[in-house]
Amino acid sequence: MIPRLLADKLVKKMDDHKALIILGPRQSGKTTLVKALVEQVGSSVLWWTGDDFQVRSMLSVLSLANLQGLIGDAPLLVIDEAQRIENIGLCIKIIVDNIPGVKVIATGSSAFELANRINEPMTGRKWEYTLLPLSYKEMVNYHGELKENSSLQHRMIYGYYPEVVNNPGQETDILKQLADSYLYKDILTWEKIHKPDRMEKLVRALAFQVGNQVSYHELGQVTGLDNETVEKYIDLLEKAFIVYRLGTLSRNLRNELKATRKLYFYDNGIRNALINSFNPMEMRDDAGVLWENFLMTERLKYIYTHDFWCNRYFWRTHAQQEIDYIEEYEGRLHAFEFKWNPKRKGKIPAAFLNAYPDNEASIITRENFRSFLGV
Repeated sequence: MIPRLLADKLVKKMDDHKALIILGPRQSGKTTLVKALVEQVGSSVLWWTGDDFQVRSMLSVLSLANLQGLIGDAPLLVIDEAQRIENIGLCIKIIVDNIPGVKVIATGSSAFELANRINEPMTGRKWEYTLLPLSYKEMVNYHGELKENSSLQHRMIYGYYPEVVNNPGQETDILKQLADSYLYKDILTWEKIHKPDRMEKLVRALAFQVGNQVSYHELGQVTGLDNETVEKYIDLLEKAFIVYRLGTLSRNLRNELKATRKLYFYDNGIRNALINSFNPMEMRDDAGVLWENFLMTERLKYIYTHDFWCNRYFWRTHAQQEIDYIEEYEGRLHAFEFKWNPKRKGKIPAAFLNAYPDNEASIITRENFRSFLGV
């Protein structure tokens, strides 16, 4: 198993009575991580999975007596794929509040399902974490910076899903299966979407929009959906850990873009599978797009695993001056421009520097990206 950075955080939370909730995409390694955690702490475990009809049936009776009988003397209860279980939040709440000595760990592959069922009943009773696919930093820790850097262009194409990383030569087949599983199992089934072909058109259209402003109107014209439905579907894709949006910074200049979004995929490999494009980097016209998506998502993984709290934006004016990415923390803005080709000169627009003085600005290339990712 490739060690995950989140593991140490979870170990430290095993001694209190709050439930551990681990969210993340399907096949990102949640079950493997929990198994390793259980082995490390050395507790006997009762393991339930929401994919099992019998488990869902026996938990349909939400009473303390029923739960006490089911759990028995087990000190650790793992509920895998918890989003499949009706009223799972109330179930965990009853256990946390009334059955001392039982630690609950629940995993879920879709935030919109699990969050809707746990947030209100679980207030003050849970630690919640997100586990994304493997990160550049985790792979450097696993087999060294030299080896991982030699695989960098490969990662740009095929991404970091554990199954993809661990099965060289089978990347394309695995990614196509993962992409289909995302679309059909998590979203189409649970949300009862009646026009799946239009959802497919939308997600493919989004794959061509990486790093660009998202226009619901234009996407609607491509997919045959109205603006409201486009926004709803993107929200579902975001909550299912397929894409995420980045808002714009707009404070000082009249010509700054307002109320707009850019969009990124949680994994380059999934993005490329959706458009069936696995050409090597030197043969692509979207190399800069893949580099930007890679850096944005790897930085997001760093933020999740290091409790690094910041506001995140991009910046653009009507005159097409732009900055790829901005973080705000400790009262300052930190601006980043991404360049795949280190020979191409990057520049922070003077309009931004004048409007937001006394802030940091950096150009991130293949020559200096490691510190940006915390390596």
